[in-house]
Amino acid sequence: MLKTIIRLLLLFLLIAGGIWLWEQYKFLKNDNAETPEVSHNILLQEITSMGKIELVKYNFRDVVESKIKKNFLPDAKVLLIVTGEATGCIDLTKIKVADLQELKDTVVVHLPEPEICNYKIDHSKSKVYDTQYAFMDEAKLVDEAFQKAEVQVQQSAQSMGILEQTKESAEQMLKPFIEKVSGKKVVLKYAMKDTPRRLK
Repeated sequence: MLKTIIRLLLLFLLIAGGIWLWEQYKFLKNDNAETPEVSHNILLQEITSMGKIELVKYNFRDVVESKIKKNFLPDAKVLLIVTGEATGCIDLTKIKVADLQELKDTVVVHLPEPEICNYKIDHSKSKVYDTQYAFMDEAKLVDEAFQKAEVQVQQSAQSMGILEQTKESAEQMLKPFIEKVSGKKVVLKYAMKDTPRRLK
């Protein structure tokens, strides 16, 4: 009976010691775990004053095919689904004091012509849909397709009337703001060739 008790005590001490050693091992392992150190060295390259007010944005989706003609082999082709955007804006930094005319209860504001201030491809939403016989030419074809698609975004935005839409947005957004600040009716004009916007 005494031998059995001694054996049980030894077994208990052995198990307890094992548990203690395991806990110490886990503590040391966590304590010595390597943690990555990240450092940053940010360099300010340029400060740009922003005076362009964005008034309208067009979103596009285009299917673009890029290919290289081969003499003795099938043509290399890449088909992309491209998503892009173009933004119409007015550069308020171009407005001078002489561009503001006050006539009794009316203020005439001569605005610079609207412009496409930004157009780009959203690469996170664009993808290569299909490739045929591209092999070593795939990267070149994809890069060329994206470049052409970006130019097409600008051209499409212009042909679809983004500049006129920018003027309409100025009527809806910029004009009420100026009227509230000045307390007078506002007429927006664009360069010499433009006609005054009607009073509301």
